[in-house]
Amino acid sequence: MADKPVIFLGPTLPRAQAAAILDAVYLPPAEQGSIVRAMRAYQPTAIILIDGSFGKVPAVRHKEILWALGNGVPVFGAASMGALRAAELAAFGMQGHGFIYRWYALTPLADDDEVAVAMCPSELGAAALSEALINIRLTLKRALRAGIINAVERRSLEVLARDTHFVDRSYPRLLAEARSSLPSKSATALDRLADWLPRSAIDRKREDATGLLAKLACCPELLAHAPTTPPFTLTEAWAYDLGAAGLWDDDIGSVLAERDRF
Repeated sequence: MADKPVIFLGPTLPRAQAAAILDAVYLPPAEQGSIVRAMRAYQPTAIILIDGSFGKVPAVRHKEILWALGNGVPVFGAASMGALRAAELAAFGMQGHGFIYRWYALTPLADDDEVAVAMCPSELGAAALSEALINIRLTLKRALRAGIINAVERRSLEVLARDTHFVDRSYPRLLAEARSSLPSKSATALDRLADWLPRSAIDRKREDATGLLAKLACCPELLAHAPTTPPFTLTEAWAYDLGAAGLWDDDIGSVLAERDRF
């Protein structure tokens, strides 16, 4: 039993930096079943979802977030998978924070790809191995405002970034592709951009994550506030997910059996 919040964190923010802001149990990026396991193992005061895994493993399910909320545990999200899930579940009591969360909440059909990055295995710290598209797009807008590139160059660079698979996105690769595909008259602008990026690139994901942790550290009462949520209903689909995650037990089976009597 932890009597602390549980935070799912990976490539968005180094764990040491996060722990210096908020005392919590830090776990690797969430996947299917992670929230259920954390609830059972730690009985946390709150769940804070920053990073999640997907692709090679099933992503963290909406239903397990609703289950945590239904058990009176506040759930917060920001920056990456947390921003996505918070935008999807705001109406059910999940609390989002930051620019990326607000952008997803206000942008129907926005791509999950905006925040996706490649990362090291969790055993090696889950550090980021690529750059998030949303960071690249915001950085290019800043470069335009700073006069580093012009509007045509910004649009061309953004198209190149969008057309690159998320595991391969990086500023060095983007610049290399731009040098081979943009007109030669853009070469000087690309040189300026290469010099400007190391000190001026935006990491909005990290800013949103640190913002949420700082907010919760300053206002601990938020962690103790039980959300008002609709009654939780166990479904066969979610029971199947629990089974696939190795979390099926007799208690869940008995609840389903009792439900099916009526």
